This record gives sequence, structure tokens and C-alpha cells, in this order.
Amino acid sequence: MVSACAYSGAYPTGYGQYDKSLEGLPSEVFASLQASGFTHFQQSGTGAIRKYYNYLRVTPMVQPLDDLGQSWDLSEEVAEAGYYAATLDSGIRCELTVGPKTAVHRYTFPAHRSARVVVDASCGGLAIEHGRTVPLRAQVENLGQGRAQGTIVVEGVPLSFALEVDTDVPGLSGPARHSAPWRPMLWHDRRLIEGGTRLDFDRIRQTTLRPFGLLFMGPARAGQTVEVRIGFSLRGVEQARANLEAERASRLPGAPGEPVFDAVRERTRASWADHVGRVAVEGGTPARRTVMATATYHSLIKPCIADDESPFWPSDGPFAFDISTMWDIYKTQVPLLAAIAPGRAADLLESLIRVSEEEGNFPIGYRMARGADRFFRQASALAHTALADAHAVDLAPIDWSWALVHMDDDLRRGYGEMFIDNGVVHPISHTLDLAFAHHCTAKVARAVGDHRLAEDLAARSLRWVNAFDASTGLLRDSEFYEGGKWNYSFRLLHDMAGRIALAGGDAAFTGMLDSFFGFGAPAVRQPGLRPNAAEMAAGYALNRFEGLNNEPDMEAPWAYHWAGRPDRTAQVVHAALTHQFGTGRGGLPGNDDSGGLSSWYVWASLGLFPVAGLDLFLLSAPSFERAVLSVPDGELVVEAVGHREQPISSDDRFDPDAPAASAAASSRPQHLLSATLDGEPLPGPHLSMARVHRGGRLVLHLGDEPNGYGRAVRPPSPAARPR
Repeated sequence: MVSACAYSGAYPTGYGQYDKSLEGLPSEVFASLQASGFTHFQQSGTGAIRKYYNYLRVTPMVQPLDDLGQSWDLSEEVAEAGYYAATLDSGIRCELTVGPKTAVHRYTFPAHRSARVVVDASCGGLAIEHGRTVPLRAQVENLGQGRAQGTIVVEGVPLSFALEVDTDVPGLSGPARHSAPWRPMLWHDRRLIEGGTRLDFDRIRQTTLRPFGLLFMGPARAGQTVEVRIGFSLRGVEQARANLEAERASRLPGAPGEPVFDAVRERTRASWADHVGRVAVEGGTPARRTVMATATYHSLIKPCIADDESPFWPSDGPFAFDISTMWDIYKTQVPLLAAIAPGRAADLLESLIRVSEEEGNFPIGYRMARGADRFFRQASALAHTALADAHAVDLAPIDWSWALVHMDDDLRRGYGEMFIDNGVVHPISHTLDLAFAHHCTAKVARAVGDHRLAEDLAARSLRWVNAFDASTGLLRDSEFYEGGKWNYSFRLLHDMAGRIALAGGDAAFTGMLDSFFGFGAPAVRQPGLRPNAAEMAAGYALNRFEGLNNEPDMEAPWAYHWAGRPDRTAQVVHAALTHQFGTGRGGLPGNDDSGGLSSWYVWASLGLFPVAGLDLFLLSAPSFERAVLSVPDGELVVEAVGHREQPISSDDRFDPDAPAASAAASSRPQHLLSATLDGEPLPGPHLSMARVHRGGRLVLHLGDEPNGYGRAVRPPSPAARPR
């Protein structure tokens, strides 16, 4: 639930140097990495998501309160899962760690007669146009003895906090620590409020907001540490306090007020090590292993799952938010959660069903915010895909008859009614979404015995064909979200056999894909900083793959499988894995979008790709000699026989320890020649999602040239009609 970062106000998380950018290279807002303090709650790799959080900024200072808001350069940065540290150029060493519902800060001060830790309860959002969040209402209370609490209503959500500050005075312990000469005081508009115990604000507006919060100040000796402990809740200050106490009790048996930073850091580190370790790889170059571990970590950051914390309904149970880009994560990240963190995936689905119960529909995006802005323009009916897969693999103890009621009702929301009436809707990509959702819902209806509903849904699922222009084999002209018709034309459908027939057959479909991926085409010039309109228009006119700069077409390389050309999949995927990911800053080709992109990397590197909603995995050559996935029913061991080490392309910069290999060798993909699962040959390069979840030993035989494996036996097209 909780995250924390060094806050500059930069796009998109609050950390860094860059301004908002929709194309080309981003422009810098700041010339160096800097921070004005440390904030809580961030998005993860999203773009213009409109709700950027960054609440309750904590700033250690040796300057007067009037200087609050200035930024200090960052140096000596250290970042690990669950831990961040840096030194401000004011000389203060800053460390952060978090628990599920808590954050702990530790600041080491230089000697100063008037040091302070300032908590700004009015901070929120980013320092970009339309990026700021202003609290609607707020209460902050100084409880004395180093304790405070409060609630800020931000984006319609009541975010409560319970805070403790420990000034680490030698010779004192327990409650006596708080007798140290660091005075707690409230402040408003950069003025201290002598003797004040409570601030109350109602109906705050952008034009009337003046910063407010509390601070702790006093003399600091050289090397003195100050620990700030914060419990958060969306259900009031009492629950925030209980969350802080629960964190303390789970970490160590210390009394209230005792430092907990190291214990919290260690437990969080161990939790992350467990989760990231559920995808263990052997072989591969050092850089590939580093990128793989980082991608797995990024894949597991979101969605946030907060048990018993919904501010919108009173009952207990999981509350999921930061489902910020469902139109991306349903393809890759949700299947990864289902495979290696099934409990979290089950909590996500339970929460989505509860949202549908309370709000009347499944959201396309769901943030820590109140309101109807649920991203219905981007896509339609995506939860149905995840629910169909959950049913196929028996992921969670869901009442499927009740879930079916909501799945069916949701198909009539938004664009759904028009789809039912007319068989087609615009934006045309929603026609594909809704047809696929009808297919997924039909599977659940059939499984629970509602065969009449299943037949009706299955019949409407065939309307995907209405989205296409038979004369071109592409989607009809329409509006498209972050792409064009070429980007959306190679969606993996429930009737890929019919899709290929519509395009004119295997050769024609393969030719279209070859054109889309630029086979045989001259190299293109990448846009630079602030590309002009002509440069962007020329790029769009190429009608090419997004290249993982964005995710509307990230599954398109695997469309070749249905045309009998998995060798082409291998070429495209290998090029992306080799040339587009690295270990340094800028090591991603585009926004991570809540782990959607990183999950793509994880699956592609394993030689597996989930086709969400179809109970299907496609196989290709992995990047590692051996991998072990901790899946729900055991372990899936993936062994690559004949694997060849292949450094990533920026070898000199990213992978200095890689074995010597020529550029030509590293640029050649390997191909899947045959596969066995627990000793049984696989007729084609695919297997069911349910079979992956059961585990076993998957042996993939690789070679430098394709041998036709996958040409005769294609992946299933479950909605295919007789032709």
C-alpha cells in the first residue's frame, strides 16, 4: 500500500528531473537530481494518469522554515527493494523504508543549533501543469511527546496518518526520548503557531491554500539520528495508529517509541527477496540477470492491495487500487501475479467484484481517488479476461454464479449497449474488447451451467469481425487510444484462424506483420527532444510497431504463431530483449505502466507468453539456460537445451563481464526446435495456462535456424467457426 520517494515534483512519480512528455525525449525540469523532501504514495511507471499522490512531504532541514520548498541536490544514492538512501547537499543523510501500511524515515544530521524535521500536510501531486493535488479538507493534531496525527482529504479520499518522531538522545530510552529539546509545533503559511495543538481546514481551494503542517526542531549534534515513523490508513486516525502498532509488533518486541527502522527494512527486504525469488534464473549474462530481477520487482509493485482499508464501503476484505492501466496490465502483469503471487491476484479479483457491486461496473482503471473517472475511454470490459483465466486455473474461491451476474451486467455498460444493439462501436478497438469479453463471459456461463446465456454471449463474441475492413485486412478507420489502426490490428483474438482468413491467409497475414515490424525496410530515425509535427507525422505514417515504447501492440509479435511462423516471433522478441532493455537509467524503452512492460520482459525472457483470457501460453526461445517459477501447484522448471549466451547490445556500458561474443552472434536469435513437458512431446509451441500453473519440467530445444516447429500445429482458436 505504502511507498516513499525523494520528491522533486518531476514527472511521472515525483522523483527525478523530467517534465511531462508525450513523444520524443523528455525535457528536463531540473539540471540535477534533487529533492525538496520525501513523500508518500506514488504511481509506478504510468504516464498522464492525473492522480499522482505524493502526500505528506517530510523534509529534514538546517534552514529556517521560510526555506521550505527549496530543493537540495542528491548524492550518494542507494536504492534497493524497500529501501532508499541519499545525502542532501545540506549535509543530511536520509534513509527511507516502508512496510505494508507504514513508512519509516531516518535522518542523520550534521551539528547544528536549530535542526528540524518539517511535515507538510498540504503537499500533493507533481510540479507540472495540472499535476498538483490540493487537499479538500484537513485536520492535523499535535499530541505531544513526539506524536501527531491527522487526516487530509485528497482526491475525495480521507488519508489518515499517525506519526511518531524519535530524536535519539543519548542516555534516554522509551518515552523519555521524547523529553529531548526538540519542540513539536504546528505551522501554517510558514508561521509557527506557539502553543497550538490542532489545525482544522474545511473547503480548501487551489486559490486559498496556504501550506500547513507540523515540525520538530532543536539542536543536533554531529551524527544525531532522527527517526520518523508513520502509520497510514484510509479509515481514520485510530486505524492508522493501529497499523503503526501492528507494524512495530510484527518487527520486534520493542516498546512504543523504540526505533524500528532496521527491523522494518530487513523484513521488507526479506519479503521482496521471497517474491522476486519466485522467478529464479540460471545462465544468461550478468546484465540480463540484473534486468530480469529488476523487471520482476517492477512487475510486483502494483496494484496496491490494502486489506480492510476501503474508504468507500465499510466491510473488511481486500481493497485494490492503482489498477492504473488495466488496458496494459491485463495482458501480462495480471497473468504473472496469477502464476507467482496467486494470493494477490485473488485479492485483486475479489476487490474488482466488490467495486462492481458498489459502483455498478468493473473499472478500467482504479486509483486512490473517489469519482467516476474510471478510464472507460481507453478500453472496455477488461476484468472479464482476468476472471475467465482465474476460473480456468481455479485461482480463487470465487462465487462464480455471482461473478457471472456482474460480468454479464457489465457488458451492457458504457459502450456495451451499443455493441449489443449494433454489433460494432467506436472507438473500434472497443468492438474487439467487447467481443472478447463476451467470449470470456460465455466460458464462465458454460462452466456454471447457464447454457442459454453462454450461447447468446458466444454468438455476440463473433462480432469481432465487424471491426475489420475485409478489403485491407486491418481495422476500420476510427479513433485510437495512443496508437493507430495498425497497432491494434494484431490483437490476439479468440478466433485467430478467422482473423488470418480475413487477412487473406497465412502468407498475407505474415506479410502484413512483416511490414508492421519493418522486415526488409530501411532503418528509421528515432525522434529526439521535442520533435516537430512533421517529424512525428513521418513516424506515424510508417504504421509500425510501437517498439515497446507503449503497450497497445505488445502482444503482436506472438500473432505469427497462428500463421505458422514462430520463427518470426523469435526474431522480433530477441531484438527487443537484446536492444531495448538495460541496467542503467533509461533502461526501459517506455513507460512501465504499473508493471505491464516489465511483465512483458519477464515472460518473453522465460520463453513463455500468456494469451490472457484464452487459458493459453505460447512458447519461444528463452534468454536463460534454466528458470524455476514458483507456481500455485509447485514449480515450473524451464530448461533450454542448446542455449547460447547472448549479451545485451550495450555490452560496453551495461555488461562488461559478459563472455566475448561478436555483435553478429549476439544479434542472431535462437529458435525453438521442439519441446517436452514432463517428458511428453508438445505437438506445437503452446500449452494451457492451467498446465503451467500445475508446474513440471518444460524442456525447450533450441537451435540457430528454425526447423518448422509450429508450422503444422497452431495454437487453438476456440471461437473459430467451420470454414
